[in-house]
Amino acid sequence: MMRTHTCGELTKKDIKKIVELCGWVASRRDHGGLIFIDLRDRYGLTQLTFDPKISAEALAEADKLRNEWVIKVKGAVRLRPAEMINKKMPTGEIEIDRSSIKILSKSKTPPFELNEEKSGEANEALRLKYRFVDLRRPKLQQMLKIKDEFFGHMRKYFHERGFIEVQTPILANSSPEGARDFLVPSRLYPGKFYALPQAPQQFKQLLMVGGLDRYFQIAPCFRDEDPRLDRHYGEFYQLDMEMSFVEQEDIFKIMEPLMKELTEKFSAKKIVGLEKDGRFRKISWREAMGKYGSDKPDLRFAMSIASITDLIKDCGFSVFANAVKNGGVVHALKIEGGAKFSRKEIDEITEVAKSKGVKGLAYITVKAKGELQSPVIKFLGQELSGQIVKQVGAKAGDIIFFGADVWKTVCLSLGAVRNECALRLGLKDNTKAAWCWVVDFPMYDYSEIEEGRVDFAHNPFSMPQGGLEALETKDPLEILAYQYDLVINGFEASSGAIRNHEPEIMYKAFAIAGYSKEEVDSKFGAMIRAFEFGAPPHGGNAPGIDRILMVLLDMDSIRDIYAFPKDGQGKDLMTDSPSEVSEKQLKELGIKIV
Repeated sequence: MMRTHTCGELTKKDIKKIVELCGWVASRRDHGGLIFIDLRDRYGLTQLTFDPKISAEALAEADKLRNEWVIKVKGAVRLRPAEMINKKMPTGEIEIDRSSIKILSKSKTPPFELNEEKSGEANEALRLKYRFVDLRRPKLQQMLKIKDEFFGHMRKYFHERGFIEVQTPILANSSPEGARDFLVPSRLYPGKFYALPQAPQQFKQLLMVGGLDRYFQIAPCFRDEDPRLDRHYGEFYQLDMEMSFVEQEDIFKIMEPLMKELTEKFSAKKIVGLEKDGRFRKISWREAMGKYGSDKPDLRFAMSIASITDLIKDCGFSVFANAVKNGGVVHALKIEGGAKFSRKEIDEITEVAKSKGVKGLAYITVKAKGELQSPVIKFLGQELSGQIVKQVGAKAGDIIFFGADVWKTVCLSLGAVRNECALRLGLKDNTKAAWCWVVDFPMYDYSEIEEGRVDFAHNPFSMPQGGLEALETKDPLEILAYQYDLVINGFEASSGAIRNHEPEIMYKAFAIAGYSKEEVDSKFGAMIRAFEFGAPPHGGNAPGIDRILMVLLDMDSIRDIYAFPKDGQGKDLMTDSPSEVSEKQLKELGIKIV
């Protein structure tokens, strides 16, 4: 070994030891004949003192040093003078007197400061281009250490409960998982393609058929989706798990203790909103949408949406009355303390609502002494306006926003308003972790691509509630699935389901969504064949590890969780990918760029 100790471990108990350290020059200070160097590795900092009385040769070498040079030093540990002790550093009571120094590698001037206080001054693009330098920052090194422990804790948890970790294929087949596939052309079979797995969905179900009744995997997943705050472009990791001979509640009972442990061990957040028995709250999809305007509700605050459709259906305000007449609804959202919003703020909140589909956003402000103020009062009348205020429980200082349209549009629009108002009023308390399950998702919905066509609302492999009978007798839009999401603080942490393991039910489920038997056999032939040879009832879920860690650590973006992230446009600025490839490579694959 080139070193006897790391830069973060020496203390006054090591006084007089002769030690060898290696690391990067974090800073250099010349104090008239004495040179002080802060030497850094991933374990911390140690101060080096170069004194001509100890070694003039070492001092001369130290005079050459610049930030980020890599050096090896040998010297004696001694106490710092009392006035130089730094109690904020684990090594702040000691320093190393140099007797020798060796320059291992020189560095160009770094493109930005690595000092944590100044690192934010560098733009993200520059930091990502020189990520190998940015990674030297203690904050990022600490994050990677936490991520390693996070992964380790999950592995230990599942191993202790009899689960087996299995690595499923990376080169797989294309399937309709809901996002675009990354396709990999086959050289051996021209014109045919592998796909990188969006999730190990089919493989983990085949493992259940193969008799591995408790499987898990920290699985890489690949989806060609646009990046956003909580979605890294291209690739991410999920804690994939599956169990045989279980029902929905069995999955919940396995996952909840793990999520509690991860929250308590890796964050300072307090878990709130638990049921009396300590379990996570369960909310139906319809209740979540109707009450909170989202299928991933943030339950750190209690702001909820109320239906006033029956109250106003015969009112004289045409916007409300016509919405109800055309089969829509009118919902109201009371914002405590929202009366202080300025006209400009209300206009901005209205734009948030309109981005989700409503044409506008009516409101009533409750002023002091219960006085009501709004452009819509002259259409509603004072009496009806007062009834609305009473029904939603508004008081002086509150504002009520209204949405009128079809049910889902109103829910999503007021959900966006709820989220925006919570941000403006400081209600998103990062000291809290509000976990919940959203259950009873619809099996089908209208396609967003082809008007009038019924398609799967979410996971096509979910077991419909009511089984084959429900598929044959119910309106598809009324069929619920044994599907569930795990939510924390307004973010979807996991999606899962009890699976459809019966070929007859699977063919029927896909037929309703417009897939022929031949298409199902083509895309899911391995699964269908497997289910014909004795498939156990099974289910599972797959928490997004990166997203959960982002929430627990209060990171600004999911990109902060990765050692080598893509930027907001899906580019790797460090390696300059995606990049062009040679004509020879394309020719081997039988591909032409059009």
